[in-house]
Amino acid sequence: MLEKAIQYVTVILVSSAKFGFAPFIGKAFSLSNWEIIILMVIGMMLTVVLLTTLLGDLFYGFLKRTLFKNRKTFSPKTRNIVRVWNKRGLIGVAFLTPVLFSPIGGALIAISFGEHKKKIILYMFLSACFWAPLTVLFMDQLIQFVSSFIDFKQLFK
Repeated sequence: MLEKAIQYVTVILVSSAKFGFAPFIGKAFSLSNWEIIILMVIGMMLTVVLLTTLLGDLFYGFLKRTLFKNRKTFSPKTRNIVRVWNKRGLIGVAFLTPVLFSPIGGALIAISFGEHKKKIILYMFLSACFWAPLTVLFMDQLIQFVSSFIDFKQLFK
């Protein structure tokens, strides 16, 4: 029981930091696709809820005072973020968060543009529910494709 809980917590923590790595960790623990999908959504939403409700203003203020203190206002990266925000708004940022931004980055971008917290949580949840199955199924197919070329049992003899 404790072993399964550790596996679940590990997948949740990985997906809360970087969404795309969670299927690999889940497959390494031999979890089912449904378990991985649910844990990925929980992990992303854990980060989004924590950042928007409890830690967002403090964390964002800390980043502005420390890491982003001497940063240029307009860089190619910030221009692209502003371009996505101007064209698609919160929906576009939420949609791209699991793929391009991490859950932390997407939540901070949404917070920095002053969007309502309930809307941020809703759109990030919908985005996680959309991307988690696609990511898991893609990674599953990729692992099967690679393993068809490589006989792993032969490598570890």
